[in-house]
Amino acid sequence: MTKTIAFAGKGGTGKTTISALFIRYLVEECEGSILAIDADPATNLHMVLGMAGDRDLETVGAIREEMLGMVKTSGALAGSMPGGMSKQEYLDYQVQMAIEEGERVDLLVMGRPEGQGCYCAANQMLRVIVDRIGKQYDYVVIDNEAGMEHLSRRTTRDVDVLLLVTDPTQRGLITARRMAEMAPTLEIGVGHTYLIVNRVRGGLPPQLEEVIEESGLDLIGVTPEDPAMAEYEFSGRPLIELPADTPVYRSVAEIARKVLS
Repeated sequence: MTKTIAFAGKGGTGKTTISALFIRYLVEECEGSILAIDADPATNLHMVLGMAGDRDLETVGAIREEMLGMVKTSGALAGSMPGGMSKQEYLDYQVQMAIEEGERVDLLVMGRPEGQGCYCAANQMLRVIVDRIGKQYDYVVIDNEAGMEHLSRRTTRDVDVLLLVTDPTQRGLITARRMAEMAPTLEIGVGHTYLIVNRVRGGLPPQLEEVIEESGLDLIGVTPEDPAMAEYEFSGRPLIELPADTPVYRSVAEIARKVLS
């Protein structure tokens, strides 16, 4: 049975880094297949995972735009796509071909959000496809953009664990709380929601501990500000290659153990 873990939070909190290190823990400590979904338009999860090098990856957003472009130019609103395929079959085939296959981890990049016009039908078809593809894996890890609406609109209906990532600021914690409050209003089922405070120096300030307690968010772990991160980011080395004894990886591994237990 597939276990789906989604990361969300305001921009710049380190969601992608923690997502990648969580995936590393799955690779090293757990059996089973893994699908990583990069749902952030910045599309840099492949870089921190060390996948695809400098190649431009095919994205689900580009596939959707291409299909809608063909529909508009050909007038095939009720017709078929190239090769006699239906729109659903065309999207299904193209998304399958867009999956970047790795040794233990496969990657699907969602790409840019919608432009102008109506995307409801295409997004519904894509959600069905992504849901079905995800069920073929033991683990699905979703690195989201700064927001949550697209989780129900483009990515998936169900999340077993939602991990809200914040920096050690009141603004970040307020955003995380709003996201937790928003989840029940979306068309997704969330099993458990937890908070991660990232880039903490020393320990959590008492003021932030009070804010977390008042928010009602379930704090599952804290990750430290780690000088090793800056060195890897500056050199362009994949963060997934951080040494196992690096404080930030040890912290994420402990969080992963709690989540998966």
